[in-house]
Amino acid sequence: MSDLADLADRAPTLTSRNLASGAGWVLRDIVCRAGPDDRDAEERHATMSISLVTQGSFRYRTDTGDVLLHAGSLLLGNAGACFECGHRHSRGDRCLALHFEVDLFSEMAASRAGGARFRFGQAMLPALRPLTPALARLQSYTMAGADTQQIEESAIALAARVLTTLSGAPPAAATPSARDHRRIAAVLRHMEETAAEPHSLDALASLACMSKYHFLRCFRRITGSTPYDYLISLRLRRAALRLRACHDGIAAIAFDCGFGDLSTFNAMFRDVFGVSPGAWRLSSSADDTSAPPAGRG
Repeated sequence: MSDLADLADRAPTLTSRNLASGAGWVLRDIVCRAGPDDRDAEERHATMSISLVTQGSFRYRTDTGDVLLHAGSLLLGNAGACFECGHRHSRGDRCLALHFEVDLFSEMAASRAGGARFRFGQAMLPALRPLTPALARLQSYTMAGADTQQIEESAIALAARVLTTLSGAPPAAATPSARDHRRIAAVLRHMEETAAEPHSLDALASLACMSKYHFLRCFRRITGSTPYDYLISLRLRRAALRLRACHDGIAAIAFDCGFGDLSTFNAMFRDVFGVSPGAWRLSSSADDTSAPPAGRG
């Protein structure tokens, strides 16, 4: 695979670090230290690429344009296209580089851009306000070391938003079929029965006999939630019930319900319930005291 990551392996001014990956996609943190005295880097995109520039600026030239990328803008790269990157006016930059294999990207494009053969017609997207929430969400998840499934869902959502923005085509709004409902119901049952176990988007899609993108889209349309959000909500609800029903330690309950890190559990619990797990447990006695006696309305 020839891309920015491979270039980083050969160029002393570039470093690349994988942040998360799955079937058909990878997210990398790419840091460049090149300056005006360094030669322009020449390479070829092996995948469909959407890269958020998080720091610095640099020149990017490919067959769709010659642009100055800057913090907040998006580098757009077509699989197979050659490109050059250079720093004539400044030194260094940093990018959050998202790469999609052609098959996964084509499926997203068929839904969001009006055709599976969609290719980027421009080299850059500026820092557009409608894209800001999706970009910030993905960046915050990587900084916080979020679960891979959460990052993957955010990455796919960002790509879909970019495709819609570029094409101007409204997203395909096909109503889920009876078979879709049946398959998603089977996945929901499976998640409910195994909520404390690890779940990947690929495994859930395979269980539903769907491609990953189609599964994610159907799941959200049918349930109103992403698989990750549904799973976290299920785990938190079960943890909340156990906190009030037994005297097990908070850490034990968190781990039993599927949370691998206590600090993450505490933060998520407080965000949803408005109080810490300990405060929630203590509040149960107050609830019991304030409850009306049995037999009175």
